[in-house]
Amino acid sequence: MRILLTGVTGQLGQELMPRLRELGEVFGASRAECDLGSVPAIRSLVAAVQPAVIVNAAAYTAVDEAEQQQELAYAINCKAAGVLADEARRWDAMLVHYSTDYVFDGSKAEAYTEEDTTAPRNVYGASKLAGENAVCAAGGRSLVLRTSWVYGAKGKNFLQTIRRLARERGELKVVDDQVGAPTSVMEIARATTELVRRCAGEETGKFPAGIYHMTAAGCVSWCGFARAIVAALRADEKLKLERIVPIPSAEYVTAARRPLNSRLNNDKFADTFGFRLESWEQGLAEVVGELRRREAQV
Repeated sequence: MRILLTGVTGQLGQELMPRLRELGEVFGASRAECDLGSVPAIRSLVAAVQPAVIVNAAAYTAVDEAEQQQELAYAINCKAAGVLADEARRWDAMLVHYSTDYVFDGSKAEAYTEEDTTAPRNVYGASKLAGENAVCAAGGRSLVLRTSWVYGAKGKNFLQTIRRLARERGELKVVDDQVGAPTSVMEIARATTELVRRCAGEETGKFPAGIYHMTAAGCVSWCGFARAIVAALRADEKLKLERIVPIPSAEYVTAARRPLNSRLNNDKFADTFGFRLESWEQGLAEVVGELRRREAQV
């Protein structure tokens, strides 16, 4: 099986590469190797690889910066996604594309289902929603996986930020009225590999194409997640941090507005594929364990 993986140098791409290699020959494309802002470059890449599966882990994820870089955010999150979907259909390839909880405005009291009305509050969410629409409009054998609060042992993410600040400061103020499911790249990569294993050979008529919510089980606020991160890290390293103060979103102003409720209902995913991701607590323990393993090898 020939697999094309975009965004190979990102935190998710780095985790996907070794797992997807269990299934076949993986061709990883970084930003340097393929300009996702160029339609001819994308088409040439796909034609050169002739993949059976395309996993699009490339994305513009700088939520606040997107407010000022709308054109770039849409080029990567929407236009490139649509071209990859067109090419996947052309080559009869399975496509896996990732989206976000930020396609919702967060006003619902319960967890969001795939049937709920989308209403992004920021440019990043709007660009990802446009990407979803482009992928679905292209047809073919595509899975759009909405996930949330992605983090891992490498790259720029919330865990790494909290770890750095916990070493530098005695007190942190963290938003406590935004709730969601922190989902590790390790879990996402593991689930993606299983989906490719199960679905790559399915014919178009039987392929479960569509949008699915795929997040870790359970939920927590950003403040609660920060406290859990610090507790997990403190077992093995000395931290300066003594106190985490919960604050409302109104006291932490950012360029992009975030939804208060980012919880996603994963029942459709579980009913279709027969499994769920582990709890966010288990995911955190695994990521911290991976941090320790990597550092021990240095």
